[in-house]
Amino acid sequence: MTECIFELIGTLVLVLLGDGVCAAVSLNKSKAQGAGWTVIALGWGFAVMTGVLIAGPVSGAHLNPVVTLGLAIAGVFPWSAVGGYIAAQMIGGFLGACLVYAFYKDHYMATADSPDTILGTFCTAPAIRSPWRNFLCELMATCLLVFVILALGKHGGTDFGAFPVTCLIMSLGMSLGGTTGYALNPARDLSPRCAHALLPIKGKRDSDWPYAWVPVLGPTAGAALAAGLYLLVF
Repeated sequence: MTECIFELIGTLVLVLLGDGVCAAVSLNKSKAQGAGWTVIALGWGFAVMTGVLIAGPVSGAHLNPVVTLGLAIAGVFPWSAVGGYIAAQMIGGFLGACLVYAFYKDHYMATADSPDTILGTFCTAPAIRSPWRNFLCELMATCLLVFVILALGKHGGTDFGAFPVTCLIMSLGMSLGGTTGYALNPARDLSPRCAHALLPIKGKRDSDWPYAWVPVLGPTAGAALAAGLYLLVF
């Protein structure tokens, strides 16, 4: 239970700071409006780092259902703990998104005439909508994420703390994030998408549920592939 609580808190902070940087850069009258993709990639990297610093010593700081699944498939995490971790991560992602809305509420109201912008502060959307290509992008990026995490663990990289994963997230965002917004994590996309659907946001649009399967199934398939490659290589 303690490990699950830390997964919840770590994921909450990850989404609070990650969706927070999206809100800061995108919403009207924000002092950071227009700061650009580099700031978003850096912000998400530091968001992951903060979550890892909080949860790492207690739970291992998966902070992502597909990381938990990939580690279990690779045999380095017990299947008996998978359900609790994933539930905690999804709840944490939902609560983190709600806190972003509470924090930036005035700016959401000032952006009521741009529903796509509002949605983009909660969840991802493709630059060019091509669902199976978008699925492949999410699969490949998440496969790299989980494979590197597994390799770091194999080679003792966890001794360096949160720094390697922070650099990895920043690199993925800058190099592979341009097509889909690099969800990589259902707790970062599906949970905030549910928050968007439920919160009383002025001027919001639908939550783009026809696309929602891509940032869930793409990362899930990518994590499973990474685990298989890890078992094959190591």
